[in-house]
Amino acid sequence: MTSHEIDYEIFGEEMQYVEIELDPQEAVVAESGSFMMMNDGIKMETIFGDGSNQDKGVMGKLFSAGKRLLTGESLFMTVYLNQFNDKRRVSFASPYPGKILALDLSEYGGRFVCQKDAFLCAAKGVTVGIEFSKKLGRGLFGGEGFIMQKLEGDGMAFVHAGGTLAKRELAAGEVLKVDTGCIVGFTKDVDYDIEFIGGIKNSLFGGEGLFYATLRGPGTVYIQSLPFSRLASRIYASAPQTGGGQRGEGSILGGIGNLLDGDNSY
Repeated sequence: MTSHEIDYEIFGEEMQYVEIELDPQEAVVAESGSFMMMNDGIKMETIFGDGSNQDKGVMGKLFSAGKRLLTGESLFMTVYLNQFNDKRRVSFASPYPGKILALDLSEYGGRFVCQKDAFLCAAKGVTVGIEFSKKLGRGLFGGEGFIMQKLEGDGMAFVHAGGTLAKRELAAGEVLKVDTGCIVGFTKDVDYDIEFIGGIKNSLFGGEGLFYATLRGPGTVYIQSLPFSRLASRIYASAPQTGGGQRGEGSILGGIGNLLDGDNSY
């Protein structure tokens, strides 16, 4: 194996975290901000990119970091290396309610394509790169632009999904139609494209957007019930109005309306 061989355990239900067990000199690479806790004896080091081109000089490091910049992620990641002579543990937490998906990349042909913000952590040696869309419609309307994230290697990788996680095994030629934001990731042989929903009533009043994703097998697809963009939009829609005003302020009911919908700030 080119990647470090790590053991792990996932804890929790709605707000999960993954605990990774590192043998001496084993390491895991993680997104900045995902760290939760660790044993003494583990060294933290911030690096450019995912560390896959650290032995190729300055240009290799810049290329690795540049790939992450294109996906909208931070230029830096953090490596956690066990420097002790016995096993040590380090844990990483989910950024919002959902499930952590453990992927053994050796079982998926060494490659898995996922949303650009789904990656949580991986064994040292796994490459976190970019997947360019070759289709104009997918790039313009797919919700993820022309670029998705790809995980390559033969080690363990961990991605995060919002809400409940669904797994679908697609036969050759089988098609699954999905909301574009609900896709977590899929194996390398799945063909991914965007289709227009069609129909004036559907487009104007359906409330589901103008496009959906079509995933054609063979391969494995993971779907999330609560994409972060949907969660954020619901929170924003429920937030008080700007300028310090409460919802209902200036309306006929005023403060009574806030009391009726559960706002007890009066």
